[in-house]
Amino acid sequence: MAAGVRRRVLLHTVRHNGGYLTQACCAAEILATLYTRVMDLGPSEGPRIPPAFPGVPGKAGRRGLSGAAYNGGPDPHRDRFVLSPAHYALVLYATLVEVGRMDAEGLELFNRDGSTVEMIGAEHSPGMEVTSGSLGQALSVAVGLALGRRRTGARGRVWVLLSDGELQEGQTWEALLVAAHYRLDNLGVYLDANGFQCDGPVEAVLGVEPIAEKVRAFGWRVHEVHGHDVEALAAPAAEPPDGRPLMVVARTRPWQGIPSLRDRAPRFHYVRFRPGEAERALADLGMTLEEVAP
Repeated sequence: MAAGVRRRVLLHTVRHNGGYLTQACCAAEILATLYTRVMDLGPSEGPRIPPAFPGVPGKAGRRGLSGAAYNGGPDPHRDRFVLSPAHYALVLYATLVEVGRMDAEGLELFNRDGSTVEMIGAEHSPGMEVTSGSLGQALSVAVGLALGRRRTGARGRVWVLLSDGELQEGQTWEALLVAAHYRLDNLGVYLDANGFQCDGPVEAVLGVEPIAEKVRAFGWRVHEVHGHDVEALAAPAAEPPDGRPLMVVARTRPWQGIPSLRDRAPRFHYVRFRPGEAERALADLGMTLEEVAP
């Protein structure tokens, strides 16, 4: 499934001369594991082909769309998912296709005028429940969801995909404190610790290490795992809750599965191929340029 996610995102990147490809390399196993091994989601209630954006909610009674429908209905005893780095949206859409919650044709609507399949996902985008806006704020939303579920007796857990660059945001650390204070063991975070961000290596921009030790000191239960090992990713979520929120620090690589991307270091954030590079990337996945045509 992770290989399928990478393939879809690579084809999109080649066809459109740009895309958030390395995010698929990093997070494909994390999302595949969440959707197939970790989260307890109901059947998708979203349209197989995502609808057009109907406009913002207003006084005339127009209701907004929620991309959360693709993760199942509003059952308090099922899990909920929050994607924090909204630029991972294409990777999430590809995952929804791989798990059968959205048709592949929906990817063709990506970043089109009037489409809900946005490049930077919002609350109406498939699979997304909130607009995560400034990086780091989605964790605060997830803490609120988990606290609300605790107080109403809902059994479902709240899961978050976070990126390591978001640990440079003060709001992230406030959310970590609040979650530990309220003993929200119904909250689980998977951190994509790939070591890179828009401006280069995370440690060169603003160091955040040692992540595991810092988060553990804030009162969280922390596991540090190989981020491309699905068994290692799934194991922490299977442990019984112990009164502490859970963070899985997944150490990943921006070139996983497409090794030729390693030559781009340290500029991994957004991929546009120079002449010859697309052919090399496709060859890494056993494909040729002739297969790119829709």
